[in-house]
Amino acid sequence: MKYFFLSDGWSVGRVWEFGGLWNEASWRRKPEIHQTSLCIWENSEKLWLYRVEEAVLMVEVKPTGGTLENSVTRTIGQVVLKRLITADQAIDLLSKADTFANAVES
Repeated sequence: MKYFFLSDGWSVGRVWEFGGLWNEASWRRKPEIHQTSLCIWENSEKLWLYRVEEAVLMVEVKPTGGTLENSVTRTIGQVVLKRLITADQAIDLLSKADTFANAVES
């Protein structure tokens, strides 16, 4: 598994795998991307830990509509490509975070 952190108000866009953009017709499914119940606070932003399958190399993230009104990331059409991290890197970032939360699923 691979991981990345994503701020509240952002969503996953396109996904890349070894051959280029993820092709649902070839794979016959969407890529496995799951938000975990773990998050950290960094610079007053809540960053959620996401888990992705090994075949995913990079994800595009973009702001979702309406949720960024008070954010410094108000640029229309802003998109960021996220490189993925290993489980060890995710654990290291979680352990170094000033504030860490585990949202209990009901």
